Amino acid sequence: MNAPFAKVYVIDGKGHLLGRLATVVAKLALSGQKVVVVRCEEMNVSGSFFRNKVKLLNYLNKRCLSNPKRGPFHFRAPSRIFYRALRGMIPHKSARGEAALGRVKVFEGVPPPYDKMKRMVIPRALRVINLKPGRKFSTLSRLSSEVGWKYQNVVADLEKKRKVRSQAFYERKKAIANIRAKAVAAKEAELAPIKEQLVQFGH
Repeated sequence: MNAPFAKVYVIDGKGHLLGRLATVVAKLALSGQKVVVVRCEEMNVSGSFFRNKVKLLNYLNKRCLSNPKRGPFHFRAPSRIFYRALRGMIPHKSARGEAALGRVKVFEGVPPPYDKMKRMVIPRALRVINLKPGRKFSTLSRLSSEVGWKYQNVVADLEKKRKVRSQAFYERKKAIANIRAKAVAAKEAELAPIKEQLVQFGH
């Protein structure tokens, strides 16, 4: 992905395919970019819900027979499921890979301060672009809640409150922009001679 360097990329995970988004995030992290992925619970996985649940339950059975405390560790939260997929695309046992993983943050919902930052999408990872219409897909939040994630309702309630706050902020921003536009229009006649003088000076 040829992306310009930014202080941090905040990516909205809603409607993205898990694997395709993980490839892009892995590439950005390995190139030295800080990445934050929010709303991981709204990510999609191609294939029917039943098929994906069977695969997930099969993965939960994998353990070290002699001492299960050694791993593998089966995280149930959507953000950690995404993190696990991402980790598989990064050489996480090397210093370079460990540093790259340290530059990635993953969250359910949109916690502060990222709720006030511009969020972006990755077109090449969006489900509506990559998945043929009519194909089955499942949502990460439902899969996680079926295998032991307990916070689906909590995150949903927090998201509702955040959207109310965001709407209020947007309405206020729109009202201020309208007032500014009217003020500029009202003073247009008074500013005309000043603008003519500025044009003479090459501005």
